[in-house]
Amino acid sequence: MRRRASLVLLALAVFCAAMAPVLRWYAFPRLAKIPPNQYQETVLEARPATLLNYATLQAEKVDRITIVQTLKGNVEESRRIERDAGRDVVVWDSLSYVMGPDGKMVSRIPERYIFDAHTQAPVHATGEMVDGDPVRREGIEFKWPFLTEKRDYQYFDAQTRTSAPIHYKGTRTFRGMEVYYFEQTIPWTKVPMPKTMPVKGITPKILADSGLTRWYTTKRMFWIEPVTGAPVNGEEIHKEELRNAKALMGRDTLTVFEGHVKMREDYIESIGELVSSNRLTVLLLVSYVPWSLTALALVLLGLALWLEARSRRTAPQPPAALATPPV
Repeated sequence: MRRRASLVLLALAVFCAAMAPVLRWYAFPRLAKIPPNQYQETVLEARPATLLNYATLQAEKVDRITIVQTLKGNVEESRRIERDAGRDVVVWDSLSYVMGPDGKMVSRIPERYIFDAHTQAPVHATGEMVDGDPVRREGIEFKWPFLTEKRDYQYFDAQTRTSAPIHYKGTRTFRGMEVYYFEQTIPWTKVPMPKTMPVKGITPKILADSGLTRWYTTKRMFWIEPVTGAPVNGEEIHKEELRNAKALMGRDTLTVFEGHVKMREDYIESIGELVSSNRLTVLLLVSYVPWSLTALALVLLGLALWLEARSRRTAPQPPAALATPPV
C-alpha cells in the first residue's frame, strides 16, 4: 500500500515540476497580452504655462493648459493585420488633444500605433501614422514591455517622427510602489506643422510659404512599474517655437507653448489601482505559481522517497531455510 502511495506522490511531483516551466515560458507569453479593445484616457496639465495668442501674435502666460490623451483599440484593424502578421497584434488609435484655459482647441495630433500584444514591439503595417504622415516606428511608445529590464530602450517621439534612446536612471519608490525611472531629452529639432491649426483659415502650407518653421524640445520622464511595463506617472518639460517669423510677426522667434506637463492627480490614482491588479496577475504567471509548483514538487518527491524507504524497511522477510539433520 505504501509503495502504491509513493508512486502516486512521485507522479504528482513530476507533474508539478513539469507545469512550473510550462506556466512561465509557454502560458505567460500567450496569456499576458494587451487586449485589442482597450480604451484608456489620461489627462495631463501644465500649470502655469506660456501659450501663443494667435489673435495678438504674442506669447502669454496662462494659468493652465490641458492635454487629453486617448488610446482606443481598433479591433477590426487588429484582426486584419493579424492575418498577415501571424501573431496577436494591437492597433491603438491615439489622439492628443490640447486645450487652452478657455477650453478651446490649441492642437490635435492623431496617431495610429501598431504593436505586438505581448512584447509591445512595433508591427509595421499600412495605416501606421502620426497626424496623417506615414511613419515606421522603431522601439516602444506609450507602454514598456512586460518584465521591463534595467536598461535603455528606443522610444518613439511623435513630434520628430523618429526614435531615440530613453535612459534607465534607477529604481525609485512612487506612491509605495517600486518603479523604474526613465528619461529622454529631445534637443531642439525642426518638426512638421500640425495639420489642424487653432485659427480658422490658417493652414500648414500658408505658414510654410511664409518661411515660418516650427521647432521643439522636450525632457520626457516616466515612472514604470516593471512587472506590467505600465507607466504609473509621466511628465514632460516641453517647449515649442516658431522661427523665421520676423517678416510675418515682427519677431524672429515666438514661443508657441512652454510648460511642465504633469499627469493629473486623479488619473495617477486610477492608473495605480489598475496597475496593482494587473501586476498580481502577471506575478502569478511568472513567479508565484511556478515557484509554488516547484516547491510542491520537491515536497511530494521527498514524501514519495520517504514512503518508499519505509515500505522497504517493514517488508516481511522470507523464512530461513530449515537445517538438514546430519545423517
